[in-house]
Amino acid sequence: MAAPTALLVMGVSGSGKSTVGALLASELGWKFYDADDYHPEENRMKMGKGIPLNDQDRIPWLCSLHDILLRDAASGQHVVLACSALKKAYRDILLRGKDDAPPKCEEPGKEGKLAEVKLLVVYLSGSFEVISGRLLKRKGHFMPPDLLQSQFDTLEPPSAPENFIQVSVDKDLSEIIAVIMEALQ
Repeated sequence: MAAPTALLVMGVSGSGKSTVGALLASELGWKFYDADDYHPEENRMKMGKGIPLNDQDRIPWLCSLHDILLRDAASGQHVVLACSALKKAYRDILLRGKDDAPPKCEEPGKEGKLAEVKLLVVYLSGSFEVISGRLLKRKGHFMPPDLLQSQFDTLEPPSAPENFIQVSVDKDLSEIIAVIMEALQ
């Protein structure tokens, strides 16, 4: 695979996606998106009440994120996206859109030009105990710690043929960033 144009920093809630993603984007000089910022209010309210999201809740949100990745890829902008992307099907939507719709560039004057997102998945992995401990310390997030088990239940860790690296959250933040930067060399 060619060098990635986008990094997807994924994992369950509390794995450090936003922190790692923002730091990576800063180091690389790439644009950063936190998928949590794009959840519709209904999703936020549902999670806030301790109700796990289902596919019907997630798919429109993932399609919006796919459109953002596609737009930036078409304009040559490299991006880091922090997103749970717990299932392979969700990562496929981020990469290809719903129903594998062919990507089109929406820029005027470039109609018909296919845009392609070259994605590297960075899977932040950790045990339930470690991540649960982190969530209990987190303040002001709409995702309650009670939903962590549902995220682990939903999680489908990346595997071949996906283009991914797995990084343990047991490492220090600087070590996590170093491992990812090394993988990009």
